[in-house]
Amino acid sequence: MTTGVRRRMGVEERKQQLIGVALELFSHRSPDEVSIDEIAAAAGISRPLVYHYFPGKQSLYEAALRRAADELAARFVEPPRGPLGARLLRVMGRFFDFVDEHGPGFAALMRGGPAVGSSTTNAMIDEVRQAAYEQILAHLKVEKPSARLELVVRSWVSLAESTALLWLDGRRVPRAELELQLVHDFAALAAVSAAYDEEMAEILVGLLADEPADGPFGDLVARLVALVPSAAAAPVVPDQRLR
Repeated sequence: MTTGVRRRMGVEERKQQLIGVALELFSHRSPDEVSIDEIAAAAGISRPLVYHYFPGKQSLYEAALRRAADELAARFVEPPRGPLGARLLRVMGRFFDFVDEHGPGFAALMRGGPAVGSSTTNAMIDEVRQAAYEQILAHLKVEKPSARLELVVRSWVSLAESTALLWLDGRRVPRAELELQLVHDFAALAAVSAAYDEEMAEILVGLLADEPADGPFGDLVARLVALVPSAAAAPVVPDQRLR
């Protein structure tokens, strides 16, 4: 008969274990509701030992957010192959995978959670947004974006974030619809900006030239065209303010 012997972890290995345990707990409940005692129990160690590796819950929370932020930023990485619409749709799929798997943790990362106001947490949030912004520019093959293009891309990144946060509150809209809608939103933002700016118009024309009719952007055009007969048939109501 043999007796199992628990292997002693090294310092870095133990820290990574605690970060993983904390992130798992934060992914299913608000960080405010998770105690050091619960983290210690889940890791199979004592409460004092947790404090041996992390000075407090705040430092462990920030370490867990660091891992979550790195993983979330990686979700925006996509090989530059194929039509942009399909690429963005795959990115949105991975983005919502993360949101779905780490709901409370995602909300805590983007809203600040118990670390609201922390310069460390705010910096991590900005890093995720910047990573997403840079990835989109890379797909557009633009190194020095114009003011309008920067506005379009940053607005879209912010829209994806706020959409995901609202979706978590009840999941009232089917996830797949939101993923497609966000890809359509990107095209719509670019199209509106193109109406005001020649450089944006060139980018939009180049973007649409490689899009297949059955792709996400083609789907948007088809949906808009289907609305035209209804819009044309609708009676024009005079604006009383012009009288």
